[in-house]
Amino acid sequence: MLKTIIEASEKFCIHQIRAPHEVHDNVSKMRTLIAYIDIETLDKINHRVYVGASPSFAQRISTLFLEEDESDEETLIDMMLETVNQIVGSAKVIAEEENANPFVISTPHFEKIDLFDFDYDQVKVIKVEDDEMIIAIKELS
Repeated sequence: MLKTIIEASEKFCIHQIRAPHEVHDNVSKMRTLIAYIDIETLDKINHRVYVGASPSFAQRISTLFLEEDESDEETLIDMMLETVNQIVGSAKVIAEEENANPFVISTPHFEKIDLFDFDYDQVKVIKVEDDEMIIAIKELS
């Protein structure tokens, strides 16, 4: 499942952000805007997908979508909700097309602005220049 979400994240970087990116495993200790969306696989297993972004990554998205060079905190939170929805929504389509553990998604929620300190089962980090976005998955019991 993480593979599909990372594929969708990379497509987001290529087609929306239009900047080179790297994928790595090192979660930085930094202030992060964190949103999540819950998903349920066809075999009734629930997961929470966290997307956390450095403020500069969230601002990059806000500049791209809203043409705002300095967005307020509320706007950056909205950008994180939109980003998690776009990425996980795209991953849902990829999973359906490839018949690779298809899932349904819920409504995204904003969690907090703070260190990314959640328990997770799998994680990857997308880096665009000095900006980072954390993608993590936790199976819910």
